[in-house]
Amino acid sequence: MAGPSQKARIYVPPRSAMQSGKGRTHGWVLEFAPGEKQRLDPLMGWSGSGDTLGQVRLHFPTREEAVAYAESKGLTYEVEEPKPVRIKAKVYADNFRFGRAENWTH
Repeated sequence: MAGPSQKARIYVPPRSAMQSGKGRTHGWVLEFAPGEKQRLDPLMGWSGSGDTLGQVRLHFPTREEAVAYAESKGLTYEVEEPKPVRIKAKVYADNFRFGRAENWTH
């Protein structure tokens, strides 16, 4: 699949802007770094390259499994630790709080 000089990135994908909770945010992704620069197609104007590994994303349930896979294939890899997610609880009563800074939306 990939040569030993191929560089990989292992990370936890961020949740989408449409998600408010932690659902489906577990798991690690191994993604290959671009092997060559993208070039512009003169006829259609689309950008592309001959590097097919740029399209490959491997999903693993744990960080250890992703690292073990990269090491078994002889890949150089970089692990990006996830940032802690803090979800602030919203209270309906805060809409009517005295001295609130936000505009009234009702």
